[in-house]
Amino acid sequence: MSYKDEYHPKVKKDLKRLDRVTVEFFFDHHLDNILQNPYGNEKLHGNLEGVYSYHFTKERVDYRVGYFINEDKKIIYIVMVGKRENFYEILRRRIKYKKLGRLRERAG
Repeated sequence: MSYKDEYHPKVKKDLKRLDRVTVEFFFDHHLDNILQNPYGNEKLHGNLEGVYSYHFTKERVDYRVGYFINEDKKIIYIVMVGKRENFYEILRRRIKYKKLGRLRERAG
């Protein structure tokens, strides 16, 4: 069964930072992979426990997608999309541990 996708409000800004071709590539080729098999990707730990990271490459540039899974509602809550460089540092700031509970509630 496929999951439904929802997005953190800052994902729109993330996508504007990427070139149009990469954004289309993500939506055309990779989003469906996440929605079909969300547990098949890297599960993060430490301050990012509960977040999954999907990796893809376009024109020799590595990209990451950070997301939570709400198994009960079958929702993938995408928190961030961006280049590998500084991704985890920015993701950590975006979901500061004190906010993590609220994001998990939204996803869950």
